[in-house]
Amino acid sequence: MRILVIEDEKKITDFIKRGLKEEGYAVDVAYDGQEGHFLAKTNKYDLILLDLMLPKIDGLTLCKKIKEEDPATPIIILTAKDTVKDKVTGLDSGADDYLTKPFAFEELLARIRAILRKKDTKSPTKLQVDDLVLDLLTHKIRRGGKEIILTAKEYTLLEYLMRNAGTVVTRTMISEHVWDMNFDTFTNVIDVYINYLRNKIDADFEKKLIHTIRGRGYTIKG
Repeated sequence: MRILVIEDEKKITDFIKRGLKEEGYAVDVAYDGQEGHFLAKTNKYDLILLDLMLPKIDGLTLCKKIKEEDPATPIIILTAKDTVKDKVTGLDSGADDYLTKPFAFEELLARIRAILRKKDTKSPTKLQVDDLVLDLLTHKIRRGGKEIILTAKEYTLLEYLMRNAGTVVTRTMISEHVWDMNFDTFTNVIDVYINYLRNKIDADFEKKLIHTIRGRGYTIKG
């Protein structure tokens, strides 16, 4: 899942970005409304976290712009404005949720999960390829009944592969969905993480699930 954080206070932005990345999300950041609008139009995000008091384009105006251009992208407003009138105005501008500062990070995560679940009520709670099962609710992975422990980034990469099981995903597609916009596509980091997954997912099993498609990318299939 890829999230855009539009917030002009660097301390808050760094805190949110670090916490989200630890949870396995890919995170891009914009420090003003104009940059945020550009990124929202340029990239496809699963969710946007939006401050109201922004330079260049204020948060309410930006919320309306984004929703006019892409109504499907959910937006959570993060702001110090906490009156009922402020909340109503924010929600009426198109926001899907409204969280006042200061907030507990656990609550932010819970609201993100709730909105992403609502985004597609038909989303499965488990992904399965052959005898490999990934539980989207508990984040537990099992193959042949054996539990497999992954890091947050390994989990995100495996989830992306499994959501696209049977199709080839390129390195560019992986970098866009698993890493953020600062990812250096000329490094071999993706290949390294694919190898990490192979060592944990395939090494102890005769049947290999993760395959390299030379010149194109990777796929996972039974």
